[in-house]
This record gives sequence, C-alpha cells and structure tokens, in this order.
Amino acid sequence: MKSIPASEVKNRFGQYQQQAMVAPIIILKASTPASVLMSYAEYERLTAIEDAYWASRAAAAEAEGYLGVEESTRFIQDAASVKA
Repeated sequence: MKSIPASEVKNRFGQYQQQAMVAPIIILKASTPASVLMSYAEYERLTAIEDAYWASRAAAAEAEGYLGVEESTRFIQDAASVKA
C-alpha cells in the first residue's frame, strides 16, 4: 500500500482517487497513518466480512441460550459495583 502525506492527497485528490480504485492508499498526517482512501467496492467487501463475523457471533450466542431476568440483573449490578 502506498503512504501519501495528507497535503499531497489534498493537492492531487483526483489522481489519488483513481489510484485508490486499484489499491487502498494510506494518508499520513505528520508522518503518522491517519486514514485510508479506498474504493467503494473494497469498503463494501470489508463491511460484508464484518457483518458476517458479527452475525456468526450473534448466532453462536443465541445457540448458547439467554440469561434469565434474575441472572441478567445480578450481572449488571455486579458490573456496576466493580466500576464504583
């Protein structure tokens, strides 16, 4: 992946936007990675992967069953007392 200073991206945005259609570009701010310019197709691909991951986690949690009201309340109260 290319790393480009933000000022360079600002000055030549159209050029880097076209390059981002092929491969993501890391945008640097003060020589530190700050953001990534990528194609919308790549964004959609990554979002679909994340959605599938969380859907599988939710399905696994559902298969394990749910806590009852009393156990849920106790858990919340215990968590609140640890923070206090």
